[in-house]
Amino acid sequence: MDTSREDFGIAVRSAFLRKETQQRFSLLALLILCVTLLFIEKIETKPLNYLRSFVKDTVYLGSLIVSSPAKGIGSTLDTFKGHLSLYNNYNQIKEENTKLKNKIYKFDYLVLENTQLRKLIDEQIASNSNLVSARVMLDKQSPYLNSFIINIGSNKEIKKGMAVLDGQNFIGRIVDVNFFSSRVLLVSDLNSRVPVIVEPSGNHAILSGKGKNNPSLDYLPVNHLVKNKDKVYTSGKEGIFSAGIPIGKVIVEKGQTGVLLFSNLDQVSFINIDLGNFNKNQ
Repeated sequence: MDTSREDFGIAVRSAFLRKETQQRFSLLALLILCVTLLFIEKIETKPLNYLRSFVKDTVYLGSLIVSSPAKGIGSTLDTFKGHLSLYNNYNQIKEENTKLKNKIYKFDYLVLENTQLRKLIDEQIASNSNLVSARVMLDKQSPYLNSFIINIGSNKEIKKGMAVLDGQNFIGRIVDVNFFSSRVLLVSDLNSRVPVIVEPSGNHAILSGKGKNNPSLDYLPVNHLVKNKDKVYTSGKEGIFSAGIPIGKVIVEKGQTGVLLFSNLDQVSFINIDLGNFNKNQ
């Protein structure tokens, strides 16, 4: 057992001794090679010059070839980073452009809204009636229901039965009042009945809603003189609305007498409410 351990130790030491000898020999060989190369470098002969030139060119070209992949990868990475930066800048500019467009659209809408409100104010100033303005919040349009929900109510002294105008044109009446909202029954609603007078004939009639934009003229006298393009106004009968509020013009089709409204009910955003004589002097 002890003999085998000693043999193993001897073998290891021999290996290290051989390795040290080889290292010393390699170092000596390298020194001799370096001295030889330095000596050769000092010799100026054509064959040696050609050899040196060939070796240097080989080393330079080899270095260029070896470094080309690294340079190519670096260039590719720079290009990729440039494209990524450009893409990020594009997204940022696109987002800023969208925000600017939204601001422009909002500004355009505010200009439109301001124009509409100025028109309402001018109409109130020019009118002899006591008017108050409101915005349409909801537009309930169907074959059986035609009404608006507006953004004022009893907080602005609104009451049932008050006339509702688009500009100076009659379009309906208040039928339901809350504190901050009211409902407007339009003249096109099936439940709408408005006493009117036709100009120039002077015939009285009832304007009845048909669930669409063209209400009909009912209860005209048998020998009436109503014809196409006659003007229709509120008559003021029964004291429901002021007399002389314009509504539309007569259209006669297939023996039926209807009224083409002056206002397009689908395009109404703001309305005026005729308060009558209520607090007019305040």
